[in-house]
Amino acid sequence: MTAPPSIATVLTPTEPKPITMTLTPYPHLTPTQRDALSQLEIHPAQKAFSGDIEMALYTLLGCSNDDIQGFALLVDDVPRAFLLLKHGEFVPHWAEAGAATLHALQVDRRMQGRGLGRACLEGLPAAAMAAWPDVRRLELSVDADNEAAIRLYAGMGWMDSGEAYRGRIGFERRMVYLITPPL
Repeated sequence: MTAPPSIATVLTPTEPKPITMTLTPYPHLTPTQRDALSQLEIHPAQKAFSGDIEMALYTLLGCSNDDIQGFALLVDDVPRAFLLLKHGEFVPHWAEAGAATLHALQVDRRMQGRGLGRACLEGLPAAAMAAWPDVRRLELSVDADNEAAIRLYAGMGWMDSGEAYRGRIGFERRMVYLITPPL
């Protein structure tokens, strides 16, 4: 099942007018948007944690079922960020069964500092529930030393599970967001 887009409009301090940001499932992108997505530039220091767009798209397009979903954040219809959600057989060892997990969150380095990462996180619950209606739990893994990211996640309602484990690069913290279904 492919999720419909969710929309968030924000006014940033650097922009004179509201910007429409739409978290859009990869299959809903136009060919032009897919080409633009492939040009996302990830800051070199962040590649160790999020990978690059080529690897994220390889992961997404190599999956033959709906247990991996990709979403582009469109800023006025142009892809400026990307993320993967995994569910089912692709949930990593550190996540609880039945959860959806966030991976490869990437914001174009030319657009950082404008709230795009926050917009992606705000759209996650609706995107996950549209893709997998039974999902009530989102999880992510973050470098234990990435205090800025941990503060952002915590400020948006993510809870630190209290567990740390050795990841690819160093110790990782598992964070959890419980989804409340709409009434």
